[in-house]
Amino acid sequence: MNHYRTGSACDALRKIKILGQGNGLAARIDKLTEFSFHSEPLQDTWLDAYGHLNEAYYLVPFSNANWAMQEHFGIGIPYFEQTGCAIYTLETHLRYLSEVRSPAELQVRTMIVANDAKRIWCAHKLVVNDTLCATAEIMMLHYSTRENRSAVMPDEVQQQLTQAVPETPPDWVGAQLSLSRK
Repeated sequence: MNHYRTGSACDALRKIKILGQGNGLAARIDKLTEFSFHSEPLQDTWLDAYGHLNEAYYLVPFSNANWAMQEHFGIGIPYFEQTGCAIYTLETHLRYLSEVRSPAELQVRTMIVANDAKRIWCAHKLVVNDTLCATAEIMMLHYSTRENRSAVMPDEVQQQLTQAVPETPPDWVGAQLSLSRK
């Protein structure tokens, strides 16, 4: 089942734009598409001494959402078992925005920021009671465990990922760490 939210118009009004050459992407949807692949209850064992979600455990629901995203796009565990190809995380950037206390249902909203033949850049939002509590950006690589090297994703998967990419990503995507405020 597809679980997603759309930015401003219904799916029938999606506009596909062909992008310029050299960027590895064929087309993008004109509006933001946000998927709701995963939610889970906060575990008491994830709390720190102050009674909030420990910083290390913010990554757990994002990681679980990655698995759900992979299943949605047909590159999950059955795909791995058939092809030997897996999705490996190359880089993660977490932002902690609001504390999370128990009890809580952790809802993860996911968007595909960009993709090419071998990589997926996704962004997740951790939402609790309609409050944005954290974000994560994750760069992933399609990897052949049989050949021990990166591998091109199937064309159909690339097309599905590309169709999920918004024309304009959220303003927090791609931010760099810095001591100065902009």
